[in-house]
Amino acid sequence: MPVDLASTHLPKAAGVYLFKTKQGRVLYVGKATRLNERIRSYFATNPDRAMIPELVSRADEIECIVTQTPQAALVLERQLIREHMPRFNSMLKDGKSFPYLVLTNEAVPRIMYTRRPPKRSQQWGPFPNAGAAKQVMQLLRREFGIRDCKELLPQGCLSMHIGLCAGPCIDPSGYDERVANVRRVLNGDATALLEELVEHMEQAADEEAFELAAHHRDTIRAVRATTAQHIVSSKVYRDCDAIGVASEGDLAAVVVLHADEGVVQGQEAWPVVHRDDVGETVSMFIAEHYAHRRPPRLLLSPVPIFDGLNDWLNERRGSNVEVRTPQRGDLENLATLARQNAEIQLTRLVSKSSGSLEQRAADEGAQLLGLPSLDHVVCFDMAQLLGDERVGASVVMRNGRPAKGEYRKYVVKGEAMDDLRMMKEVVVRWAKRQEEWPDLLLIDGGETHLSTIEQALEEHGWADRFPLAALAKREETVYRRHHEPLVLDRQGRVLVHARDEAHRFVNTFHRQRRSRSRLADPLEGVEGLGAKKLQTLLRHFGGRKGIEHATVVELQTVPGIGPSLAQRIHDALH
Repeated sequence: MPVDLASTHLPKAAGVYLFKTKQGRVLYVGKATRLNERIRSYFATNPDRAMIPELVSRADEIECIVTQTPQAALVLERQLIREHMPRFNSMLKDGKSFPYLVLTNEAVPRIMYTRRPPKRSQQWGPFPNAGAAKQVMQLLRREFGIRDCKELLPQGCLSMHIGLCAGPCIDPSGYDERVANVRRVLNGDATALLEELVEHMEQAADEEAFELAAHHRDTIRAVRATTAQHIVSSKVYRDCDAIGVASEGDLAAVVVLHADEGVVQGQEAWPVVHRDDVGETVSMFIAEHYAHRRPPRLLLSPVPIFDGLNDWLNERRGSNVEVRTPQRGDLENLATLARQNAEIQLTRLVSKSSGSLEQRAADEGAQLLGLPSLDHVVCFDMAQLLGDERVGASVVMRNGRPAKGEYRKYVVKGEAMDDLRMMKEVVVRWAKRQEEWPDLLLIDGGETHLSTIEQALEEHGWADRFPLAALAKREETVYRRHHEPLVLDRQGRVLVHARDEAHRFVNTFHRQRRSRSRLADPLEGVEGLGAKKLQTLLRHFGGRKGIEHATVVELQTVPGIGPSLAQRIHDALH
């Protein structure tokens, strides 16, 4: 079901928004200074881009990640696009990274503007405003004489002669102090440099040297833009998860921000039952979340956790997991971001409406089967008559309603004559063309059908992509691997509806195929009789009636028609 603006909470803050399907597939990633205004523009009567109506119709939800600044949103958007490669993002998918300013780890350090910093170098960035970063690099070279050449030349270089390098290759005295000043500027302590530039600008203005004053003004802007780029990255972000929690009554939202390689990679969010104590809620979530995945090297928790849980994390990882509750610095910024996004998720959970009767049926079915959701169900059924017209079909249920635009028909191509092998062929053909996986793949049948399709999915590496179930007509029993057979009650009506709809659709298709085959020309199925020979027959006998009344001997008199082909033609007509 297309995303609904009324059910989407729109925070009034800078951040990143993701149009997603229910299966978690990211269709589009964007950034905004004010998320509420930007997202609302996608639902305007006359959108400014042709792709917007299709994007909105395909998306099931909009996820928002709040950041501290618009610059942070720019970097996070870049990272998420590189990770998810959304189909509706026409830009920023070239795999490039943002630039860094670097001081190399050499005896005489050099400054670099690069997208791939050397190992063991001091790095600042990444910088969303690449132009400002380039200006600052040139400024630092001019003001402090930091070299950028790849090797030291005993005779000096061109940069030294034009005043962009202090010439440490000839006289290295005082160069270490110059490098220390550059580090201060790049670390944000540019006050002295800015005061000097402001003085130069005012002096040039007083002397009516307005072009020079404008040049100093642009340089001041570049320094401020670069030193003010507080972004969602830090050299301390290495294999780190930050947990944020927000609660209201017995409902809580938990968000995990994943950070690695110096940049926030993305977030995951879950609704949980709040246990009136943040520590207990967090401990319960950690035990559940990391039971099926490897814990990170560093875990940021909003409250201290129990020692026993920390020991369990160490055992799960196979090495020590450092659990911290930061109070200051970059780690505290990351923890604050996690908490802010948890508050956004909680607001969306509280404001989310209960939905239609069909949606409630899907929610009840998911609860009955113990699944997160049943908002996307695909159901298969097969039909044949004594091996004739072997066909299959799949129907799709979205939020409890039939999505008829996604129904598919299949004609069995293999030699299989039984339902099991025919269904195996059809399901494999379906899976090879999927861009998103359903919440449940349902097949009409019993335990034998379940094991056959499960084996086919395992052979292709799809077994762990989505849940699989078989629904037998007898007593409406659901079979699943590692679960006891379940007889459906009222809560399972969405599954029964899907199975009945698949049965209706495939039988309709089967009747259409049989009707067409009865009306088909019997000569079209004769082996060896192509279009040219058929035209020759028609001309020779003056039409189809003449062919029907011809004997085998008479058919052989037609050029190109031998005894065996003549016999096949006669048999097909009689």
